[in-house]
Amino acid sequence: MEYAGHKKIKKFTIDGQIYDEADVLRLREQYNQIMDSYLREKGYVPHLDLDPVFSLDYNGNIFEFKITWYGIYLGKAKAKCYKGLVGTKLIPMNLTTQTKSEKSSFPAESQ
Repeated sequence: MEYAGHKKIKKFTIDGQIYDEADVLRLREQYNQIMDSYLREKGYVPHLDLDPVFSLDYNGNIFEFKITWYGIYLGKAKAKCYKGLVGTKLIPMNLTTQTKSEKSSFPAESQ
């Protein structure tokens, strides 16, 4: 397991407007995916101990939102290999799930 000691935490924020209440949940999820991709493109991974913050304010016509994520810099190559950081431990991306045909191609372990 790899560790990331005393790395500086950087804040990433998106501000915007949503015009229809019915779109709030869908767009929130979409912007979370955008933030995750953006962090990784810049070489950062999310600090999983610090939850993303989503705030929403209705001004009578539109919803104004702000999303804030926190990340640490690992470099562009490493950012694609790790899900994020918990404490000082880097959490690797999950291995892809094997399909049934892949599982059946491996020899059975003898007991």
